[in-house]
Amino acid sequence: MGASEDTTTASSESDNPRLSNELADPEKQQLPAQETTVPPPYSIYTTWQKRMLALGAACTAFFSPMSAQIYLPALTQLSEELHVSSTQINLTITTYMIFQGITPMVLGSLADSGGRRPAYIICFVIYIAANIGLALAPNYGAILGLRCLQSAGSSTTVALCMAVVADVITSAERGQYVGYTVVPVVLAPAIGPILGGVLAQELGWRSIFWFLVIFAGVTVVLLFMFLPETCRHIVGDGSIYPPPLYRSGWQMLTSHRNKDRAAPPPENTFKFKPPNILGSLIMLLEKETGLLLGSSSLVFAGFYCISAAMPTLFKDSYGYDEITVGLMYLPLAMGSVLAALIVGPAINRNYKRYCQKLDIPLDRSRQQDLSDFPIERVRLEVGLPLLCLSGLALIGWGWAMNYAVHVSVPCILSCIMGMGMIGFNNTTNTLLVDIHPGKAGTASAANNFSRCLVGAGATAAIVPLMDAIGVGWSFTMLGAIYIVCCLPLMVIMAKGIRWRAEKKAKQEQKQERKQERKQKKEESK
Repeated sequence: MGASEDTTTASSESDNPRLSNELADPEKQQLPAQETTVPPPYSIYTTWQKRMLALGAACTAFFSPMSAQIYLPALTQLSEELHVSSTQINLTITTYMIFQGITPMVLGSLADSGGRRPAYIICFVIYIAANIGLALAPNYGAILGLRCLQSAGSSTTVALCMAVVADVITSAERGQYVGYTVVPVVLAPAIGPILGGVLAQELGWRSIFWFLVIFAGVTVVLLFMFLPETCRHIVGDGSIYPPPLYRSGWQMLTSHRNKDRAAPPPENTFKFKPPNILGSLIMLLEKETGLLLGSSSLVFAGFYCISAAMPTLFKDSYGYDEITVGLMYLPLAMGSVLAALIVGPAINRNYKRYCQKLDIPLDRSRQQDLSDFPIERVRLEVGLPLLCLSGLALIGWGWAMNYAVHVSVPCILSCIMGMGMIGFNNTTNTLLVDIHPGKAGTASAANNFSRCLVGAGATAAIVPLMDAIGVGWSFTMLGAIYIVCCLPLMVIMAKGIRWRAEKKAKQEQKQERKQERKQKKEESK
């Protein structure tokens, strides 16, 4: 890459007479060298360290979908033991999804202003306490309230996962890493029902929550010991030694090795800022972010519809029991894994292609200024074909289930849907982080809120919709919605750069007015 950059520099110098004259003059030769300083690397972490950080963050994101799905096989036991109706038990699912959408808006914003490690610790303390309470819950009221607390503790881990990736990985290589972080969102719903069914059948429904206590306890110990603080407001590119509160156990044990690490300059010393709780909602009102999250939430609603419809359809059409139905989620999970392996590199390749097309040097270790870069087109050129593919597969899956064809057909279509849906969401998640630098936690919380809001409605509506118009036509309607979602995404591709420029100008004007008010206030004193 260094040779190609030298060739590009040489050709640009020969084509520019003014630059050639300046280079010929010894007095002017120093000026360009001073102006063209190479920016420092975006992160001090090595490739393997970044992979381990992304993997660790992805493992924490496992808890939110896992807690939602592992609970489902125990619903019948809970209903019988607590002497409540199925409708009352299903209310514990609805309240879980509501808190799953609301809580990240608070803790996600806290993570952006106060650091990732404190937010993680708060999440897991709440989560472990809620699971202990659920395992010992004496009645339905306790189950209902503690499920809300359980959701509050686990739901923010998805937003924190995206924030950690944004802290250490540049836009040029972000596609592949973000792909890995989405795998738990689909893998957990595939594994959760199987694991929950086995635990509930062999040890009773309370064993599910004891299992989650142990799983979360091991995870929080590993986080406390090894996860470094990555928030760029606190540690910059990772070279700034964090304050004592933000140090991992390993950093404390090896503190003697960090004596030579430079402390942050006084003007960059970290100061805690109260989180903006409404930041996620404000993002939803932005032109680009609103269209992007609206479209991606509708697409993810299709995934919720499939997950909710599978138990009923496979039991009625094929006569499968609960464990076999749980195995039918595996092709969907396999598709998500393929999306991480295939779509992520494709996103990075398209980024590289546009850099070459626009004659922009590509350096994956440094964050490029995206102000005039068509990042929307770069990401969505990969996402739109995947969206169309998943829409067609969704329609085919609906009619395959409608006529109860050989089970291999819906399994293959489920795999294609998983790859298309999750691959598309990889691209939208990556774009969301790209257009909100420094606010990855808040942006991911807004994404989570819109998905849970739309997903809760889709989950409640899909079974009545199938009863009303049939399975085939219900999923044909969903597939058509996918195709319609291409239109706002094309608008984003066409107007994204202009909208970002307008937003930046408004922010600069707001900052100038704030500075003027501050100066007037100081002058009056």
